[in-house]
Amino acid sequence: MWLTSFLNKGKIVTTATKGSVTSSQASRVQVDASTQHGDVMVVAPYGIAYVPPVGEGAVVVPFDGGEACVGVVADSPLKLSRGELLLYSQGGASILLKNDGSVLINGKKVEA
Repeated sequence: MWLTSFLNKGKIVTTATKGSVTSSQASRVQVDASTQHGDVMVVAPYGIAYVPPVGEGAVVVPFDGGEACVGVVADSPLKLSRGELLLYSQGGASILLKNDGSVLINGKKVEA
C-alpha cells in the first residue's frame, strides 16, 4: 500500500491496527484495539484537517518512532459513484463533487 510505504519512508510495515477511537482532541487520538494506542497523531492529506469522532473505527500504523492514525473506517451517508468525492461532518454538513462537474452543498446544487 502506497500510504504505509510513504509514511514509513521505505521501512517495512508489519502491523496496522484497527480499533475504536476512545478520545480525540486537536490532532491526537486514543484508540483501543487489541492494545491501547495513546497520543496517536492524526495524519490526513494536505489541505484536510479533521478530529475523528469518538466511537469511529480508526486505522493506526507505525510512524516515525510512534504511531499515526491514517483514517477512520466510516460509512459515507450517500452512495457515491466511482470518481466522486464527498466531504462531510458529523453534524450533517456535506460537499459532494459529482462526476458530471456539478457540486452539491448540503444536497443543493450550486450554480456557477
